[in-house]
Amino acid sequence: MAKVVIIGPAHPLRGGLATFNQRLAQEFNSMGHNCSIYSFSLQYPKFIFPGTTQYTDEPAPKDLTIHTVINSVNPLNWISVGKRLRYEKPDIIVVRFWLPLMGPALGTILRQVRKNKHTRIICIADNVIPHEKRPGDTPFTRYFLKSCDAFITMSEKVLSDLRLFTDKPAQLVQHPLYDNFGPIIPKATARQNLGLDPSKKIILFFGFIRAYKGLDLLLKAMQELKTTDNISDPASGVSLMVAGEFYEDQAPYQELIKQLEIKGSLILRTDFIPDSEVQNYLCAADAVIQPYKNATQSGVTPLAYHFEKPMVVTNVGGLPSLVPNRKAGLVVNPTPQAIAGGIREFYRLGEDYFIPHLRSEKLKYSWSNIVNAVFSL
Repeated sequence: MAKVVIIGPAHPLRGGLATFNQRLAQEFNSMGHNCSIYSFSLQYPKFIFPGTTQYTDEPAPKDLTIHTVINSVNPLNWISVGKRLRYEKPDIIVVRFWLPLMGPALGTILRQVRKNKHTRIICIADNVIPHEKRPGDTPFTRYFLKSCDAFITMSEKVLSDLRLFTDKPAQLVQHPLYDNFGPIIPKATARQNLGLDPSKKIILFFGFIRAYKGLDLLLKAMQELKTTDNISDPASGVSLMVAGEFYEDQAPYQELIKQLEIKGSLILRTDFIPDSEVQNYLCAADAVIQPYKNATQSGVTPLAYHFEKPMVVTNVGGLPSLVPNRKAGLVVNPTPQAIAGGIREFYRLGEDYFIPHLRSEKLKYSWSNIVNAVFSL
C-alpha cells in the first residue's frame, strides 16, 4: 500500500479539476492505497477569477480526506505547506498543472518536499503551453517543471509541448471517463427535468465559455443552418443549448446573437451547471458540439463518452485522436460552414449510428489506467 497525496483543486472548490482530483483519489483508495488531497484555501484572487464564484454549494464527497491549505499568492504559505508535506513523507505526490500562474506556488512547495529524498513527484499536465498567453508564462512553467520527477499527459499535443521544456520520463494516458455523475437516463426524462421540448432536435455546447472554445463559430454555424432551413434539411429546426458559465465578457456574444438573428434557435443556460445537473444536460442532448479553435484535451469529451453522446468536434489539438471520425462522432474544420455541415451530417446519419462505436471506444478510458501509469513512472 502506498501513501499518495494529490495536490490540486478539490471541494469546496468547483469545476472539472476538482471533480477529476476527487475521482482519482477515490480510485487510488479503491485499489488499496491511502490517498488524500491538498487543495487551495485561496486558488485565484478575486480580481483574476473570471466566473461568479469559485465555490460549490454541493456536499463534500464522502470518504475523502481533503486538506484546504494552499494559498496560491502567499510565499510563506508555500514554504509552510511544503515543509508539512516533507515531514509527512508520502510515497507519491500527484500534482496537477494547468496554468503557469500556479508554477511559483506549486514549484516552491515541491522543492521543500524533495528535501526528504523519499517522495516521488508525478505531474498530471493538463496544459504546458496555456490557451491564453500572459507575461511570465515561460519562466513560471520552467520553475514548476523542474520540481517534478515524471509526467502524465492526456493528449499528444500536451506531450509534444512538454518536450519543448524537458526530457524527463512522461507517459500519455487518455483522460478517464467522468463516471461519477450518475447513469444514463432516458432523453425524455432528462428533458422533462430541464423543461425542454421532448420532440425538438437539440445539440449541446457544454462547459465554461472561453474564447478558445469557439462558441462564436458555433453561433455563426447556427445562422448557416437557419438560412438554409427547409423541410428536407436533416438539421431543420435544430436548437443549440449553451450550458455553462461565461468566463469572459458575454456582451460580444449577446451582440453576435442579435446580429445573426438566431435567438429563437438558442436555449441559453449560462449559469454554472452544478454536478447534480450534469446528467440531465448530457442526456437531454442529441449530440455534443465542441467547436474549439485550439485544444489540448477536453473534459467534455469523457463526459460525452460516459453518457454515450455522439460528438461533432473541430480538427484541432488532441480532439481528432479522442473522437474517431464517423465512429464516436464527426471531425470538421474550425469554420462556421464546416461545423454546420457536421451538424447536418450527424442528423443525416442519426444518433443510433454512433452508439455501437461510442460503447466500444469508452472501454479505453479507465481510471485504473492513470493510477497504473503513476506507479509505472
